Amino acid sequence: MTYLAKPKLHHPSLSKNQAGYTRRDYEGKISTLCAGCGHDSISASIIQACWELDIQPHRVAKMSGIGCSSKTPDYFLGNSHGFNSVHGRMPSVLTGANLANRDLLYLGVSGDGDSASIGLGQFAHCMRRGVNMVYIVENNGVYGLTKGQFSATADKGSKSKRGVVNSDEPLDMIGMALLLGATYVARSFSGDKKQLVPLIKGAIEHKGAAFIDVVSPCIAFNNHAGSTKSYEYVRQHNEAVNRLDFIEDHQEITADYAPGETVTVHQHDGSALRLKKIASDYDATDRVKVMNYLQEHAARGEVITGLLYIDPDSEDLHEHINTVDTPLNQLGAKDLCPGTPALEKINDSLR
Repeated sequence: MTYLAKPKLHHPSLSKNQAGYTRRDYEGKISTLCAGCGHDSISASIIQACWELDIQPHRVAKMSGIGCSSKTPDYFLGNSHGFNSVHGRMPSVLTGANLANRDLLYLGVSGDGDSASIGLGQFAHCMRRGVNMVYIVENNGVYGLTKGQFSATADKGSKSKRGVVNSDEPLDMIGMALLLGATYVARSFSGDKKQLVPLIKGAIEHKGAAFIDVVSPCIAFNNHAGSTKSYEYVRQHNEAVNRLDFIEDHQEITADYAPGETVTVHQHDGSALRLKKIASDYDATDRVKVMNYLQEHAARGEVITGLLYIDPDSEDLHEHINTVDTPLNQLGAKDLCPGTPALEKINDSLR
């Protein structure tokens, strides 16, 4: 379908990063998602983060599963490696690729249906093993490709577009990531690019399992009164550990204020939103305190965003299982098959 292709010619005046690429070099095909979908804003943030970090596109391996979110890797980093896996199986495919070639940067993009339902076990083991990756969940609380049924992350009591109330308890992906041992945990909002881009950059630079939960409203099925994953709900209940900016429709609303301060931001519809920024003494390195903090604010109906937890001394899967520095896909037969004496020695150690 030729209309999905973008022009290959770039304007000669476009600025380049230190790697010699323009921002356009990090783009992909034209999106086929609904106009205004938060997922496209996340794709734009990924593009911006990679461009600012001077990453060579061919060094990135992007993986996904099934769903609206898993379509998005086609819309960014068109010159990178990519693999669209089976529903919910992205983490295991990425883990295998990471073990084979540790030299690539691994970016896994999934959705709340892909990761919190059929792929929940895959997500759990990927986090606890410390796979060196950036795991982004584009969280809208519904199955967008199958007409808006509640997903496992939909909050209890939230309403569907048809007025049906969700009676099931939600799965908290942030809480699970913390419990399972993720060493970089963050939450953001698709319309808050100034917060999301630095979070993605930090996750790429982090060594270990980096998880980012991005609330990304589904404008077709879950952006109405009664939804806790809508633009309006997030605006009214967002409390951030760092900078907050909001986008309504195609116009951006910004707010710039000091840690610990409260500011009133007037919305396009005439309403006013009061934002409070977390004080600068927030400790993102104490896993237990972070979990308690999130639970306290979740009980108040508040959506906490920003860098929630980081382990400055993290390790990844290769260090856990003590693999060799050379990528496994570069080892020869002699290295992989050391011979009968070595095999007998291993067998003797297991008797």
